Amino acid sequence: MADLADIDRQLAHLVDAGPRLVRGVDRLSGDDWSAPSGLPGWTRAHVVAHLALNAEALAGVLRGEVEGAPVPMYESQDARDDDIEELAGADHAALRERLLAGTAEFPEAVQAVPPDRWEGRFERTRGGPTLPLRAVPLMRVREIEIHHVDLDVGYSPDDWPRQFAEELVDGMLKRQQPDEAFAVRPLDSDRTWETGEPGDDPVVVTGPVAQVAWWLTGRTPGEQVSCSRGQLPRIGGW
Repeated sequence: MADLADIDRQLAHLVDAGPRLVRGVDRLSGDDWSAPSGLPGWTRAHVVAHLALNAEALAGVLRGEVEGAPVPMYESQDARDDDIEELAGADHAALRERLLAGTAEFPEAVQAVPPDRWEGRFERTRGGPTLPLRAVPLMRVREIEIHHVDLDVGYSPDDWPRQFAEELVDGMLKRQQPDEAFAVRPLDSDRTWETGEPGDDPVVVTGPVAQVAWWLTGRTPGEQVSCSRGQLPRIGGW
């Protein structure tokens, strides 16, 4: 049975994080939109377009479950990429309104899912592997929090709630297949993590938990993130 308390907690996070993201986007004007974001090859307009379309796609998944007519998150990876490219070229005011609408509608879609329907699964792309429906709220939280930082509008991992940073470490380590095992021992969290089998003298990565989580998404680590052997382990991106 899905943990409804976790879903409620993610929903409460979204109620705060969504408007905070929109306020960050409202700091953009003129050429700011076409300036590079923290994501290679994407402008800030691309990031905002992705965030708007992601909200619509995940809300569509939830509505499909409620209506008994499941739909994939995206028809295909190519279709997803093409839609982002097209929307990124839209009028900035229209793009902002699209983000605002998606940010408002997604929590409503979460609230509309009956408790017994969270055990379902959905396709990210049509015909592809399925994911648990109960993961959808946290997926949206990750998109908002990580890409808000990518927008480079004054929001940083240090602004993340600690519990979110810890959950992000949980999720990112599950995705990693590093060349060598390592342990994560943050300076400001009671939790520790290991990936692989570190052995008796493990390689240890440390720093503020939010900064370590940011690094685990494949982004450039801050100066406070360090490794017991000097060089940080090689990891994949998110």
